[in-house]
Amino acid sequence: MILIGRNLSPFVRRTAATLNLLGLPHTQRLLSTADHAEEIGGHNPLRRVPALILDDGETLLDSAAILDSLDELAGPERALIPPSGAARRDVLRAVALGTGAMEKLVAAYYERDRRPKDLVWPAAVERLSAQATAGFAALDSLAGAGWLCNGTLSQADVTATVALDFADIVMPDLVRGRFTALSALRERANAIPAIGETRWQG
Repeated sequence: MILIGRNLSPFVRRTAATLNLLGLPHTQRLLSTADHAEEIGGHNPLRRVPALILDDGETLLDSAAILDSLDELAGPERALIPPSGAARRDVLRAVALGTGAMEKLVAAYYERDRRPKDLVWPAAVERLSAQATAGFAALDSLAGAGWLCNGTLSQADVTATVALDFADIVMPDLVRGRFTALSALRERANAIPAIGETRWQG
């Protein structure tokens, strides 16, 4: 399999970490949406990452759909999202908080740092930042001495970890010195090579 995208994107990174955790062999093409839009467009018409090219040539789009397919490939005993019941709902809720925080961070970062300065909408930055920090606060309330859900490492922990690491890169003022339980969980997760080795080194 071939993963398209750089691990600076938390959506790419959670896919890379999941592939590692599930022991699924793959290579990675470190393409950036800013610098390689045309090439990415050959895999995804939306020119978004990640995309995952399967061994048979089929291309999967969007990290949520990719992760669902990877869990199916790995089987229910190894899947990072439980197949059914309350355990599945718990993980999906935490994943939704993590992905929501990531999405709001991306939007806040682009509004604050990528627009021409005279076109920045401060109220939008404030609103988006508040939504992201609310997501992190909710995850922080779930974090204890172990993992977020059901006492076992799951996609909730992977997504929360890459989300917090991404915040440290693009908007560190939102998270530094806050969310101590979630930060401790992030360190435990990153101590696992399959996850920690995907950290952005740019």
